[in-house]
Amino acid sequence: MSQIMERGSTHVYKVNKISKEEMENMVARCVYEDAPFCSAACPLKLDVRAFLEAAAAGNLKKALQLYEKIAPFPLILSAGCEAPCEGRCRLGEIGDGIAIRAVEQAVARFGEQSKLGMIFRSKKRKTVAVFGSGLFPLLLAGELEKKAYPITIFCEEADEESYLRAAAPFLNRENFSLELKRLRGKDIQFEFGCRLNHAFVEEKRVSSDIACFSWDLKLQLFPDEPCVQELMFCEDERLVTGSVEGVMDAAFGAKKAALTVDRLAQNLDPRNTRGQEGPVESRLYTDLSEAKALSRVVCPENGYSRDQAIQEAGRCISCHCEECLKSCAYLKHYKKHPGLLAREIYNNTQIIMGDHQLNKPMNACSLCGQCTVVCPNGFDMARVCHLSRQNMVSTDKMPLAPHEFALLDMLFSNNEAFLSRQQPGCEKCKYVFFPGCQAAAIAPGTVRAAYEDLCNRLEGGVALMLGCCGAICDWAGRYEMYGQTKEFLDQEFSKLGDPIIIVGCPSCGKELAGHEGLQIRGIWDVLEEIGLPEGVKHLDRPMALHDSCGARGKPEIQNSIRRLASRLGVELAETPYSGDRSPCCGYGGLTAYANPEVAGEMAEKCLERSDEPYLSYCMACRDRFARQGRESRHLLELVYGTDAGAPPDISEKRWNRLSLKKELLRELWGEETMEEKLDYELRYTDEARRMMDERMILTDDVIAVLNDYRENGEAVLDQETGLLVARKRVGNATFWVKFTQEAENSILVHRAYSHRMKVVKREG
Repeated sequence: MSQIMERGSTHVYKVNKISKEEMENMVARCVYEDAPFCSAACPLKLDVRAFLEAAAAGNLKKALQLYEKIAPFPLILSAGCEAPCEGRCRLGEIGDGIAIRAVEQAVARFGEQSKLGMIFRSKKRKTVAVFGSGLFPLLLAGELEKKAYPITIFCEEADEESYLRAAAPFLNRENFSLELKRLRGKDIQFEFGCRLNHAFVEEKRVSSDIACFSWDLKLQLFPDEPCVQELMFCEDERLVTGSVEGVMDAAFGAKKAALTVDRLAQNLDPRNTRGQEGPVESRLYTDLSEAKALSRVVCPENGYSRDQAIQEAGRCISCHCEECLKSCAYLKHYKKHPGLLAREIYNNTQIIMGDHQLNKPMNACSLCGQCTVVCPNGFDMARVCHLSRQNMVSTDKMPLAPHEFALLDMLFSNNEAFLSRQQPGCEKCKYVFFPGCQAAAIAPGTVRAAYEDLCNRLEGGVALMLGCCGAICDWAGRYEMYGQTKEFLDQEFSKLGDPIIIVGCPSCGKELAGHEGLQIRGIWDVLEEIGLPEGVKHLDRPMALHDSCGARGKPEIQNSIRRLASRLGVELAETPYSGDRSPCCGYGGLTAYANPEVAGEMAEKCLERSDEPYLSYCMACRDRFARQGRESRHLLELVYGTDAGAPPDISEKRWNRLSLKKELLRELWGEETMEEKLDYELRYTDEARRMMDERMILTDDVIAVLNDYRENGEAVLDQETGLLVARKRVGNATFWVKFTQEAENSILVHRAYSHRMKVVKREG
């Protein structure tokens, strides 16, 4: 197969849907949106994190707005708040927790009250009557006023001042004055001096849609009626007269009562679908390893000053669970936590019928599995993206373009560049060396040196197989092609007598381990067993070791590599995110093909861990780091004293694989291969080479265009540049080449580009 069908074919597809239940179970593992422990402990649902962030920034107006969401009278609540949040502050585990209540009191005193009132809100149609005095009726009226209900309070007191004094006698003069001003500014109607007897209450409650009572008034007037019926609501305040005890209970009761009123006003059962009321348990994970245990700001008897409150709020570490976002360049690039991104990808896969805008983020994941290791709950973003790719392919919704070059490159490895031979002089071999397609493409000299060493030092013979393990089509979600590749490789291994496979790449080992009946060993294991070859040079210098994604979850591989590096004299520099926590270089999951920008950020994320040269045991990693300008070596280069040099471009990678095959056939097996030679000289400018590598245009593509031009003489002259422009459609893409004909048999290529449109030539 030299080409791959573009989507839109008549193929009968099998749909591999991710069920909604399965996706919800995955998303539920992400705790990013869980409330911090302080907020979870608050029965009134204060967003403590946002509140302290605003206060720490000196924005007490915003902090007060957040506090007023749970407290219509913030000075009353802050005076009697029991502060359950303080006991759950994570800083308390390493030092002093935040004095949240003291900050609340300062914000309530110094914060500027919002001037936006009821004028900007349309009132509800249902009216509410509140009967009685005390803290609960006051707070309930405040909660309902926020919900824009027309409210009338019927009380025995003579005015707002005496009504507030009866509700909150514990307020000092200054705070009382501020809360009185706040009460008078609310859209609450009063009828003072009422005799709250049975006849009066019956008369007034009939004229209102919903009536609310203080608990003592309810017991006095309606001792036998249930607490909630169509036109009545009441709540037990549990207050101790003249003290701040019970303020939290009253505030919580008022909030619950306001929700009940709201549901009754909508003719809904007040007992159903109320959500989680009161304190809840949080699953949030917060890493305290870098937190500073600063001492709490001492609070004077009269409370924090404005500056002291800002300073104390600034101690908050703003608890978030961002373990995956800190370590994964992919999630950091899209600025979305995995729970949200997974849900969007699911919608893109299962629901959206038009443009699938999440295809690019879906294809940008390297499928490396690092997130599963660093996440405290094992969220598997790789599984989400991998299954989604398979589903998009199976339902004919995944365009071929992001992965086509890599897939064609895999087909090249398993076709023109494929080689499978027994060791010269052996009819059957105990082993077969499978170095992997990237090793042959990037460091063919190292592959040959390793193979010859294995042949010389292993008994039983070592066959050689040059090809691709199938990871590329697996990553692309092309499960049918993956099945065909597995079948092809199984047949080739069978022809060799099913020998023990010695892999040169952890990813190849991981993929081949999925085949039934194959025995897999890593070349690192073999080298540990038989020792390093004679004459190996020791490298007395520090290097940063990058662990391959294919070795994730396999400490035996990671430890074997470290022992070999030690024998080579390499001093390994300690780096964060090593071992199972190691990030991907950007090649895995075909990220480098589907989204080069994200792939570059992944490589930089790897390299920011150390300034030392990088040592890897995956050839793709070695190549990615070298492309970022960092000195990079593969372990086998150190073992065999080879140096692959500068990273080859995409055409050189193919040439390396093909040349290695021809060289080995000629020099080890005595087989000659035919080589096609151009009958003209072809040269490239540096700009052309750069463009071809970035745009994944092979020299074979350019040659196809130029051969077509030389055959039919068809080209367009660009008069501005003086360059000839020729084109040819190869597979699913049209390639364009800008060149100069320097002589009859000499062409210099200046630029090259491609696109997937078809150019139709009109006749006549």
